[in-house]
Amino acid sequence: MHDLSTPARAGDTDFARPPVRQIREALDRTVARIGESVVGQPGLVRGMLIGMLCKGHVLIEGVPGLAKTTAVSSLAAALRMQFRRLQFTPDLLPADIIGSEIYRPQEHRFEVQRGPIFANLVLVDEINRAPAKVQSALLEAMQERQVSIAGQTLPLPYPFMVLATQNPIDQQGTYALPEAQMDRFLLKLLVRYPATSAELEILARSLEAPGEPGITEPTLSPGEIETAQAALIQVRVSALLQQYIIDLVSATRDPYRFGSEVGDLIRVGVSPRGTIALAHAARAAAFLCDRDYATPDDVHQVLYDALRHRVILSYEALAEEKSADEVLREVVQRVPVP
Repeated sequence: MHDLSTPARAGDTDFARPPVRQIREALDRTVARIGESVVGQPGLVRGMLIGMLCKGHVLIEGVPGLAKTTAVSSLAAALRMQFRRLQFTPDLLPADIIGSEIYRPQEHRFEVQRGPIFANLVLVDEINRAPAKVQSALLEAMQERQVSIAGQTLPLPYPFMVLATQNPIDQQGTYALPEAQMDRFLLKLLVRYPATSAELEILARSLEAPGEPGITEPTLSPGEIETAQAALIQVRVSALLQQYIIDLVSATRDPYRFGSEVGDLIRVGVSPRGTIALAHAARAAAFLCDRDYATPDDVHQVLYDALRHRVILSYEALAEEKSADEVLREVVQRVPVP
């Protein structure tokens, strides 16, 4: 493998100087702090941090009981963010999310009442439980980072991040997210069962006598998060690596050009938004590894999370019970690594 980028020499960059260096260390403490509450889900924690660094939103899929809600609430506490949890149900209305205009009879005037979406970190539980109109209102707010209520345009707080969960096994009474709306999420994380050793630790903790509830000490402030987001621009993505990312995405649109036989399994390939998401997520992964340059390993680390919800499989793939990850794995194997 050719060297895509040479690490900067001391003095060539401000990457290793405060406050970015201190923030990098604080991010490590954040991972450790969340790990005190969430056992056996390192990929989930890392994916949420990558989404935050890239100013993106994250879709989390997993069966109930895998600590998805606990992980998000722990992240909010560690990052000193205002946190709201929304439970989506079939009878929900858009106004229940974004807010509405109410009349104050004592004052003879209307007043805008902001909804629960006005928070830094919003957990949407079971996003596929709400009808399309509510999903569209949420996704519009995610994209524009503002909402319109009674003719007024109100900006959402900064930083702003949505983490939505969905249950893959209980599909009764659900409304599947359209593919075009799924593309709005930077990452789709799959939360799987913990390893046996991790589950033993979870069980042991549950059997211990409960201690006094303590106050979670924040590790980062919103201002420091903004500094970390801005610092990503210092992480270099070489021209060679950019071409590799383009080739990976192109292989989902025309697999036969790269000698892959999965062309009949893909109905629609990854969009240009997916190209951007993959590059930015790889850069964030490099930042978390304390490097100021991205490598193919960084791309491989985030590829499935960034692309699995952007590949639309054909009916043949569904009939063969092929997953998006299996198809992407074949694509990755066929594209030469620089």
